[in-house]
Amino acid sequence: MSGDTTEAPEMLIVNAHPPPTLKERMTFEEFLALDDETTMSEWVDGEVIMMSPAAERHQELILFLAQTLGLYVQVHNLGRILLPPFAMKLEKGRRGREPDLIFVSRDRTHLIQRTYLDGPADLAVEIVSPESIGRDRGEKFVEYERAGIREYWLIDPDRETAEFYELGADGRYRAAATESDGVFRSKVIAGFFMRLPWLWQTPSPALVALRELKLI
Repeated sequence: MSGDTTEAPEMLIVNAHPPPTLKERMTFEEFLALDDETTMSEWVDGEVIMMSPAAERHQELILFLAQTLGLYVQVHNLGRILLPPFAMKLEKGRRGREPDLIFVSRDRTHLIQRTYLDGPADLAVEIVSPESIGRDRGEKFVEYERAGIREYWLIDPDRETAEFYELGADGRYRAAATESDGVFRSKVIAGFFMRLPWLWQTPSPALVALRELKLI
């Protein structure tokens, strides 16, 4: 009302789930026991590595991939799509990575535990950021290759580039071919394809993609 000078009471915000106190070094089991579903982190040789907050474009891409890949995998009963925070245990227990998206094929879903995947995924996707570019192209590239992850997608929204790697018979990654019209076809997720321009469109063309994939 006019003339009412009463100020709204100041709100006290209480964090019901304070960030966990981290020891300098911990076991993988201790890392999992943190049970922090709001913080992105990875476990490397006993050390917890905190991840930077994701940018808006990063989130949009993850949502687009989760919508298209997730529905495709579900409709065709191919396996499971998992999003972070969800650890993937590698290197005989010395790595607990959290890719931006992983696909686990139907015959390997027994590896999915309550809070982690007990072994390598069939597909790992990383959305590259300025903070993560060295790790995604270096450490993780080598680790994912060594672990036998059959496909590795690196998507860079800043440069609007996407790289797709397939694991060869020799256990080494090779760049996967993209068709002349900018279509990538996955060998791990049978029948799934993606038009590269979809990745850079705003707003996300999820409905267009789902129609082309004959999901709606």
